[in-house]
Amino acid sequence: MRLTARGTVVLVASVVLVASGQWAGYPLLRALGAAGVACVLAALVSVARRPRIELRRTVFPDRVERGRPALATVLVTNPTRRRQRGLHLTDGVAGAPRTLHIAPLPPERSVVRRYDLPTARRGRHTVGPLVARRTDPFGLAGHRWDAGEATTVWVQPRRWPARPLSARVLRNLRPAGTTGLVRGMEDLRDIREYVPGDDVRRLSWKAIARTGRLLVRDLVDPAQPRITVGLDTRRGVLSPESFEDAVDVAASVLLACGRAGHPTRLVTSGERDRDFGSAESAGREMLDELCVVEQQGSPADAVLSTTAVARSASDVVVLVTAASADPQAWRALALRCPATVCVLLGDEAGTAVSPGLTVLRGPGAPEAVEQWNRFVG
Repeated sequence: MRLTARGTVVLVASVVLVASGQWAGYPLLRALGAAGVACVLAALVSVARRPRIELRRTVFPDRVERGRPALATVLVTNPTRRRQRGLHLTDGVAGAPRTLHIAPLPPERSVVRRYDLPTARRGRHTVGPLVARRTDPFGLAGHRWDAGEATTVWVQPRRWPARPLSARVLRNLRPAGTTGLVRGMEDLRDIREYVPGDDVRRLSWKAIARTGRLLVRDLVDPAQPRITVGLDTRRGVLSPESFEDAVDVAASVLLACGRAGHPTRLVTSGERDRDFGSAESAGREMLDELCVVEQQGSPADAVLSTTAVARSASDVVVLVTAASADPQAWRALALRCPATVCVLLGDEAGTAVSPGLTVLRGPGAPEAVEQWNRFVG
């Protein structure tokens, strides 16, 4: 509860009138000043009590593709049998507050207000908290209070209809004799010590009985390569618009390959390294991860760290970068990994295939994904 700017001016002017009337001996000035002070006090009393109004704000959906619509719905209910005065609601939406005016509510009535949420910018955005404000009829005093908690809206990258890598393409990309096994459920590779977090169903009871130690079976899925998508996040290599296209391409490829059952992994120039596996539920985790990816570092940094390249030595690596990037950055990656696909953004659409390295070019995400689909199809 506090005075508004108008109320402060009225209070100061009223005090001046009372003082001037007292000093000059004019009863009219004292009466006008006293009336002004009384109006301010009455305004404070009228807004001191919080109105009995129920407020509930919902956001749908809480995860939305960039550029798709998302709505916030505010339900205002008057549960009493008395008419409630109107109020103003302010909701902070991604740094751009929205103000709603709620008209006076009749007894036991509700009103619904909806407004669009900004989804043009990818990221994890906070909506709220919802703040209610009530003023007196003359706008001299106001009362503000929190009417709803903050919630989070995930604006995810755009997903273009990408195709997964087929078995034929994988055989062509990975030459015979390529090593690299992915932990799975098929073949037994080793018996090892139990590590907290291991599936207890893989405990080897025969080995436990023989050694007296907790041992588990280390199972692998042979001939099931991991799809590693490398995203160039070096600042200055990709423009902000092209970087959003690069994130869209990475999301499209990862989601398509993950849904096809391929183990997937995301690596960025900024040392971000996440394995997502091949489960359908991993798609949400992957998209959330890409929501918060930002450009960092300098063009002089390595496109992928030495550790990330070492872990990718037996994977199918898909690197998304700019056509203007130093060619040695991605050609050196092809020498370390037996199967590399480079998606270069900002150039005319085209495909170039050479042993161990495939280069796909496109001016933006739609054209790059189209070249990808032609390649894998």
